[in-house]
Amino acid sequence: MKKLILIFFLPLITLGQINDFDMSYNKKLTKQEKEVIINKGTEHPFSGEYNDFYEEGTYNCKACDQELYKSNFKFKSNCGWPSFDDEIEGATIKTEDNSFGMRRIEICCSNCNGHLGHLFYGENYTTTNTRHCVNSISLNFKPK
Repeated sequence: MKKLILIFFLPLITLGQINDFDMSYNKKLTKQEKEVIINKGTEHPFSGEYNDFYEEGTYNCKACDQELYKSNFKFKSNCGWPSFDDEIEGATIKTEDNSFGMRRIEICCSNCNGHLGHLFYGENYTTTNTRHCVNSISLNFKPK
């Protein structure tokens, strides 16, 4: 009787490869930061450090420190996450996100591809009619 041995090769995919996140920034992130920035998670609404924070300065990417938003772009939306009606030009990458049965636009840092949150249009919060809904845990604030 001949023995048949089957070997299956499955590709090894790291979380960073799935998200195309630049893994050189991975070491300095906490477990919670990795969950949002690399695994595209979401922090609980109204829990983030910058939700009700309105000082003058710049909001940078937590992973790579690229400048993303100026404080004068921030507005109170009462949605539970920091909201911005504009970004520093070229700071984010926008891609379609159809997860969880929703049609949204994901925003990621254009430098490291770290997940920031989602972009919404047509809500009439500001004159730009745009809301960048960003996880506080994805941001670092640099005072002016």
